[in-house]
Amino acid sequence: MGALIAIGAVIVLMLIGVPVVFSFAAMVAILAFVYDVDVAFLATSGFSSINSIILIALPLFIMTGYLMQSGGMAARLVSFVEALTGRSRSGMGSSMVVACSIFGAISGTASAAVASIGSIMAGPMEKHGYDRSYTAALLGISSLLGLLIPPSITMILYAVVTRQSVAASFLATIGPGMLLILFLCAYNAAKVRLTPGVRGEKMPFNARLRAVGDTGWRAIPALMLPVIILGGIYGGIFTPTEAAAVAVIYAIPIGMFVYKGLDAKKVLQCMIAAATTSGVIVIILFFSFIISRILTLEGVPQQLTDFLLSTFESKVLILLMVNVFLILIGMIMDDVSVIAIASPLLVPVVGQLGIEPIHFAAIIGTSVVIGCNSPPMAPILFMSCHVTKVGVSRVIRPALSLMLFTALPVMLITTYWPPLALYLPRLLGYVN
Repeated sequence: MGALIAIGAVIVLMLIGVPVVFSFAAMVAILAFVYDVDVAFLATSGFSSINSIILIALPLFIMTGYLMQSGGMAARLVSFVEALTGRSRSGMGSSMVVACSIFGAISGTASAAVASIGSIMAGPMEKHGYDRSYTAALLGISSLLGLLIPPSITMILYAVVTRQSVAASFLATIGPGMLLILFLCAYNAAKVRLTPGVRGEKMPFNARLRAVGDTGWRAIPALMLPVIILGGIYGGIFTPTEAAAVAVIYAIPIGMFVYKGLDAKKVLQCMIAAATTSGVIVIILFFSFIISRILTLEGVPQQLTDFLLSTFESKVLILLMVNVFLILIGMIMDDVSVIAIASPLLVPVVGQLGIEPIHFAAIIGTSVVIGCNSPPMAPILFMSCHVTKVGVSRVIRPALSLMLFTALPVMLITTYWPPLALYLPRLLGYVN
């Protein structure tokens, strides 16, 4: 009962506009009061948990995203992807999806993808006949590929909170991420076919080949970044934390001397922005570890497990309830908050059902894609509306349609077909 009161309090506080950090602090206070736990002991436990070298990767990957946004990498990536896919009727929409996935494979954040890709592509898509409300909805969903295509900030948080391998968590979301790309491109093609105003751009084959070559040449330094990061991690050259440091060291000179979009002032601004964002995340994690410790000491996860197993006899129904719960809390919380609250609470539950924690990483990752675009909170969708300069009321319908036919099926397939998430971790020896 105490856990339900605390979670309810967090939801109410977020809905009335209380900052996430203070909402989590209130949850800790309520749990400490209800269960009569020593606050001094909790603080020591929280500080001990965030004393992790893995967490150093957070500010570094976040800074990489800011450096890409300011340094001109995003623009070169978009130009290259447009040259590859942007000439057909559905090409511009597919370009946005692919550009967001590539950007996510470098920065690991959805907000950076919305700001960078959206500001570059919103205008050209409108010129090609795409409605701005549909563009905003597609951008909102596509930008969250950054949470599935590694390196992912969300998966780093999940690995830290649940004590899992970061590399294995990265691998688990690649399959769902690629499936979501496929579904989004297929949906966009079907949508464009039913929208007469959308038009492509005819170009002779030689001219198109030349455009691909020119833009590809300019994009090579940016495209090398995910190769260096992921190749280094899975090649055993460096750890995810070291990969994040390499990404920053690589992005600064590329932005300064190759693309010439960075200068000392912009680098300093990126550092300040990354430090601010990281500080908020780490404080949330601090409270999250304390909450997790209280719930574990009081046996709340086990109580939840016993309740579900006694109420629902079918594993399918229990997993469906878990899906519904993740979507509902995702509708009122950001991705960091969902990971912080749901992961320690639900990992023991799904463990009783024989679900691997690495498989659950993919389940919770796909649920965040739905939650971050669902009102009332919908932080990524609102940001997408701001970037594309369109009213939220106009975007809700196309956004819900996109989620219904793309993100929701991917979540269900990920949940009920474990090989989609576990094939690569098993192939590389992270899961038995």
